[in-house]
Amino acid sequence: MNDLQKDILTAAVFITGLVGFISGEFIISSTLFASAAIVTNLKFNRKQVKVGQY
Repeated sequence: MNDLQKDILTAAVFITGLVGFISGEFIISSTLFASAAIVTNLKFNRKQVKVGQY
């Protein structure tokens, strides 16, 4: 997957979590928010490592 597809997937997971939170499904929405946060942090950490390498 390229970066655009990963960003779209992350945004879709985040929006699904937001809709789940509004509808009262707190366990599912918490899981979706956590997965979106983890994926985003992993993506930024990988970019920093690639930039720092020679």
